[in-house]
Amino acid sequence: MASSPGSSSIRRNPSQRRCRIGQACWMKGRSWSICPIPTLPQSAICRFSVLPDSNEEATTEKQETVGGAEEEQVTPTEGEEQDTDKPHLSTAQSQLEPTRKRITYAHLVKEGRRFNIDLVSKLMYSRGSLVDLLIKSNVSRYAEFKNVTRILTYRNGNVEQVPCSRADVFASRQLSVVEKRKLMRFLTSCMEETEEHQAYSGRPYLEFLCDQKLGDNLQHFLLHSIAMVTEDTPIEEGLAATRHFLRSLGRYGNTPFLFPLYGLGEIPQCFCRMCAVFGGIYCLRHSVDCLVVDKDTNRCKAVIDNRGQRISCSHFVVEDSYVGKKAAAPRRLLSRAVLITDGSVLPSDSDQQVSMVTIPPVAARYPVVKMVELCPSTMTCIPGTYLVHLTCQSAGSAYEDLAPVVTRCFHTPDSPDQENRPSVLWCVYFNMVDGSGVELEGHGLPSNVYVCSGLDSTLGHEYAIRQAELIFQKILPEEDFCPPAPNPEDIIYDGENPSTPAGEEDEDGAGEEGKREQSQTQE
Repeated sequence: MASSPGSSSIRRNPSQRRCRIGQACWMKGRSWSICPIPTLPQSAICRFSVLPDSNEEATTEKQETVGGAEEEQVTPTEGEEQDTDKPHLSTAQSQLEPTRKRITYAHLVKEGRRFNIDLVSKLMYSRGSLVDLLIKSNVSRYAEFKNVTRILTYRNGNVEQVPCSRADVFASRQLSVVEKRKLMRFLTSCMEETEEHQAYSGRPYLEFLCDQKLGDNLQHFLLHSIAMVTEDTPIEEGLAATRHFLRSLGRYGNTPFLFPLYGLGEIPQCFCRMCAVFGGIYCLRHSVDCLVVDKDTNRCKAVIDNRGQRISCSHFVVEDSYVGKKAAAPRRLLSRAVLITDGSVLPSDSDQQVSMVTIPPVAARYPVVKMVELCPSTMTCIPGTYLVHLTCQSAGSAYEDLAPVVTRCFHTPDSPDQENRPSVLWCVYFNMVDGSGVELEGHGLPSNVYVCSGLDSTLGHEYAIRQAELIFQKILPEEDFCPPAPNPEDIIYDGENPSTPAGEEDEDGAGEEGKREQSQTQE
């Protein structure tokens, strides 16, 4: 496969619309999977946990809750299979789609380990900092990526495809010829800073779009699906987001986004694998109970894990939730929902669509919702299903924020008039702390203890990469951040077959020359 110019580490397979960056693998027990839970009423509360290994039994006493998540609501739907001791489905429900093989809840539980459910829903901009870092560090060789094939939006009660590239604009049937010309002219003009842009400094981006006489269709697409900002976002942020979107178009596909096969959990695993190759050590299933601090130097010299074992360290990096002070004001939260559905939100000829969907507020008090729909070829769900992630800023509980969107876009017991929509087979709602508002300083910690935040509300990874580089520079100010790793054939391992330095003799009295002569004699 031919390599893309300027990025020899990433290769694209046109037939599969996939970016290969080496060989991806799946580690047993690493993925978040579906927890077998009984059929519960809609208002029931339960915990979301990890399936145990195959040789262990699932117990209700030891359920591990999601880190950073609050209580979650799980709503079984009509796709679930009822046991014999449970109430039978009504005759009308049992006769729905008689010719179609339905995926039951029992089948989802049986295939639970084949679902890779990320707690954080993000995408990778093709020209974003994470992709650049993967290429620079050669970590890209350990993973494989798939293009996000389409950008969608919810408008006027329907899901529509957003024309964002030149080919999509001219092929779109949603826009008139005049609208196509206006859109292309605007996208071309916004790539460079002009005096007209400066004249709107501090004013909303939407006001600038209205003055350009773009029309409601184009304003909707530009604001919600290309820039992905709100109506009161300043023009500086709106233009920056639009330019970032446009610069990422066409690098690896028809949209600006990539998604790693097997889910976002592959990315940290790839960095961990590279670290292990060069001597990194991992203590799995060990949590830190306390720090050992030298009073004289005010430095952490060791940690004590939950088993009482002491582990020495030179530096200690920890997530804010472990050491954060109780904030006077409540922290900002993110509302999350994860769905397993039996079809795509916008059916097409191909069943291998990976979609990014933006959903404007359904009412005044509701936030903008970002939805990522993953198909089975992403290795995050089984064939015949789709894995859907919904994320928004919290205005209330996750269920209050996202249930109206799920009801509008999918077929649930609460939306009987939407039978043409894909059915929700399983869903979970939960809230998480928005890390972008977390204070990383002022904790009164030892000088070699560094605090990082959790997830943030943005779609890309720029905030996390910037934070990681900042901490790295504090620890190793003279070193380059994630330098290129050597190729495997160029790595020389010490300790396996050490060669004796020239001029010295080994235990048998033979130096380097003697060894070379012995080797030639044996040959």
